[in-house]
Amino acid sequence: QEQLVESGGGLVQAGGSLRLSCAASGRTFSTFALGWFRQAPGKEREFVAAISWSGLSTRYADSVKGRFTISRDGAKNTVYLQMNSLKPEDTAVYYCARTSSYTYIWSYQYDYWGQGTQVTVSL
Repeated sequence: QEQLVESGGGLVQAGGSLRLSCAASGRTFSTFALGWFRQAPGKEREFVAAISWSGLSTRYADSVKGRFTISRDGAKNTVYLQMNSLKPEDTAVYYCARTSSYTYIWSYQYDYWGQGTQVTVSL
């Protein structure tokens, strides 16, 4: 059974850092790309970052380039999102999801989703 479980969210001051984790089970990890999305209250879910199944290719939203880093650990079946220089506008629920290509940025291109983890950045 495919399953994605996020963790690592929390409350942090602006300028601070957090690292989100997404633990994957089933065939998901070894053969699919994985991505992170976020959704703020009253807003559409938006693409944040994605990584290929090999871990060699990544893609980022312009809003997080240079601040966020996506990576994956095959031994732990886990994908990470390292978030630095956080801003209040980064506040959202962050979701991990599975896709067939790391180049995809639309939510309909992702099939399995985790339950989400809340990130709140205060001034």
